[in-house]
Amino acid sequence: MTDKRFHIDPTWDTVLNRNCIERLKQEKSPEEILQELPRLISCGYEDIPEEDIVRMHWWGIFHDKPKIGNFCMRIKSPGGILQPWQLRGLGGLSIRYGQNYLEFTTRQNVQLHWLRLSMLPKIFDRVQELELTTKGGCGDTVRNITGCPVAGLHPDELFDPTPLLLQAARLFDDIPEYSNLPRKHKITISACPQWCTAPEIHGQALIATQKDGRNGFALWIGGGLASTPRLAKPLGVFIEPQDAIPVLRAVIDEWSSQKRYRLSRVKSRIKFMMDDYGPQAFRELIEARLGRKLEDLPEEPQPHRSQGNLSHLGIHRQKQPGLYFVGFPVFAGSVKGEQLMSIADLLESFAGDFRITRQQNFILTGIPEKELNRVLAEMAELGFTLVTSPLRANSIACTGNPHCNYALVNTKEGLQTLLDHLEKVFGPTIMQRLRLGIYLDGCPHACAHHWVGDIGLQGTSLRQSGSDGGKVEAYDIYLRGGLGRQAAIARPVIRRVPATEIHFYVERLIRAYLAEQQDDESIQSFFNRHSNEELIAIAAGEVTASPA
Repeated sequence: MTDKRFHIDPTWDTVLNRNCIERLKQEKSPEEILQELPRLISCGYEDIPEEDIVRMHWWGIFHDKPKIGNFCMRIKSPGGILQPWQLRGLGGLSIRYGQNYLEFTTRQNVQLHWLRLSMLPKIFDRVQELELTTKGGCGDTVRNITGCPVAGLHPDELFDPTPLLLQAARLFDDIPEYSNLPRKHKITISACPQWCTAPEIHGQALIATQKDGRNGFALWIGGGLASTPRLAKPLGVFIEPQDAIPVLRAVIDEWSSQKRYRLSRVKSRIKFMMDDYGPQAFRELIEARLGRKLEDLPEEPQPHRSQGNLSHLGIHRQKQPGLYFVGFPVFAGSVKGEQLMSIADLLESFAGDFRITRQQNFILTGIPEKELNRVLAEMAELGFTLVTSPLRANSIACTGNPHCNYALVNTKEGLQTLLDHLEKVFGPTIMQRLRLGIYLDGCPHACAHHWVGDIGLQGTSLRQSGSDGGKVEAYDIYLRGGLGRQAAIARPVIRRVPATEIHFYVERLIRAYLAEQQDDESIQSFFNRHSNEELIAIAAGEVTASPA
């Protein structure tokens, strides 16, 4: 930790000379770009300045791959909560404009692809009619605020923070200053006893706790992944719900006011400010900005579960008598618009709602006990069943190829091939024991959180030997990561495994874990008690594990 309390901030001239995005924001606010959309459409895609394409990121619009005029739209759903009529509207948008395809993201967003510029005005109008927004879907903004998808329903939650979450989401969308941050900022507000939203990897996390019989939050700051991952650090403060938004704002305002975090895009996120100050000095900055001391929290909260199934899958009783919620696995977050429209009809038959999880799955809520069998049967007809392996249900893949311009591999297809292989070689009995998650990313941006998966895979490329020397798809394997009580950033242990071989490498690692597991040992603990050299040998087949 480097104490930079006495560091002199650079001038704005220095910032603007070094950072083209800060210069872009100064020249014209991205908030204004939607007003120019008719003019940009009339210009034609090829003649739109690249700077205006970048400004559209602030409204959740960015290039599909390749950059030939197709766009992705990211629609926010704070806390992942959608009403049936909103779900039906999103399904209709995908059918009309997005080739009947949608994606759920790890920030509880919904994404459409294959959009043309000429479509955008009508799509924006429809999104507004659905009382949703794309604002802050990308860019230097407060991104979609995540929450436990069963907030208000979970029998063991301390209290329901949903009203606070929605209030915060509206505030940060409405105030223009929060669209001009040094970089993106990710917030989660949750009372989930299982910490399903992964507060450890957020820029700010409000984690429900109690002190002296009072409900409130612990505040953790400085988490984030991408190419330089960090776990959030607790500040040792207790924040009552009515004080939560002023504290969230004070944290952002302090970070945003220090121009040194605008000099370099690489070092601009709030995790680097935590690196510089440390929790105690960071707390002092917030208290100075608030003009008062924050209340001490003697003991930080901890999750009830250390790792494994944190996405509330399966059938569960709600705290409301006679009602249930059911979590359905969705492979890599990919759904069809027609499916969503049918689910909306089903939900309206019993006044339930739809919730997106961090693991790209979804939950149907408010199901009366007498309707459970009907709901399960109708969902199975739509292609969503609870009969699947925990590994398939808990695994994540980012957008990847063919849509993402950063991706080096086809993530969803790669995950499908990998899971198909594991299910074939291990069989259903062993697959039910594997309460793990494989997190597969197509690039270092870590949208699928490969740094904290039970097994993390990051797409890369490998130059072939021989006369042509061409490149092929490959993966780096990240091990020893985790969330919860054993939260840790993984390490890249095995580099550049060809995509055609990756399923064998993962199989050997899992087979060795099953063969050598001590008591109820987690796979993270298994990896921790083996050296890199041992794990490389196991994965490469140089050491043979006993039969699982």
